[in-house]
Amino acid sequence: MFVVDTEHVRPQADASYLIVDSGRAAFVDTGTDLSVPHLFAALEDLEIDAGHVDFIWLTHVHLDHAGGAGRLARLLPQARVVVHPRGAAHLADPSKLVAATKAVYGDAHFAAQFGDSLPIASERIVTVEDGQRLTLGNRTFEFLHTPGHALHHVSIFDRDAGEVFTGDTFGVSYRECDTAAGEFVFPTTTPAQFDPAQLHASISRIEALHPAAAYLTHFGRVGSIERLAAELHSDIDAFVRIAQDAASAQNRVREMRSRVYRHLSERLAAHGFGGGDEARHAMLDGDVVLNTAGLDAWLTRIAN
Repeated sequence: MFVVDTEHVRPQADASYLIVDSGRAAFVDTGTDLSVPHLFAALEDLEIDAGHVDFIWLTHVHLDHAGGAGRLARLLPQARVVVHPRGAAHLADPSKLVAATKAVYGDAHFAAQFGDSLPIASERIVTVEDGQRLTLGNRTFEFLHTPGHALHHVSIFDRDAGEVFTGDTFGVSYRECDTAAGEFVFPTTTPAQFDPAQLHASISRIEALHPAAAYLTHFGRVGSIERLAAELHSDIDAFVRIAQDAASAQNRVREMRSRVYRHLSERLAAHGFGGGDEARHAMLDGDVVLNTAGLDAWLTRIAN
């Protein structure tokens, strides 16, 4: 298994994984449309023929995970694109997903960071049911529906290696935050389908696999699954309390941003992160903005 840095936003923020077994290959997540040259370069560096890539496996269709799937599929003539049933329509016609992403980031940011998103022919899209298994080479992979971050999210369990690819369900864990205490993780509650009960259940489901490691799209391999799962559960509850406490504030988004940042900053300091407030802002602010937007959308949804 090889980690491919998609270089979306910055180095070591967004990963694709290239799995190779018995001469056959699969990508897990693709990054954005602008990331595809990095993925194709990985094949060339490893001397893997494009025709030997059987699958593009997508944990979900958010564009930092799947925006490059259409362009990559055009370069990999044998690859089938595997996705949750709820995500298939967005691969065949990504226009709604593109519009929603532009609404969050703006047109200029979208063009600079996401590029384009090409449609995929429907006959190349394969949907997977909960618990369905696919074979790559001599290895078996089980696809688990793991909502909470998105309703169309799957996690992919390598039953032979005992490792799991978790997309965004098992949070984000940037390597710059690693300390002597190990990895630092926190949930991603971005718009628009954050659901705390579902996310708790999905994290517990991943933990129950007793994986040797989890591979997060943001970013890389983490161990200590039991400890990290407990921290994710705790943070979900903390985020929910923050949202509920700020629900009636005059500017609840601003209030939630302040409180979410303070919570994560204090956790990071307790974890032994040596950087000061400037370094913490640089590391956390992007996720704080997106997480707060997700919490705000969740408050609006449960109020209606």
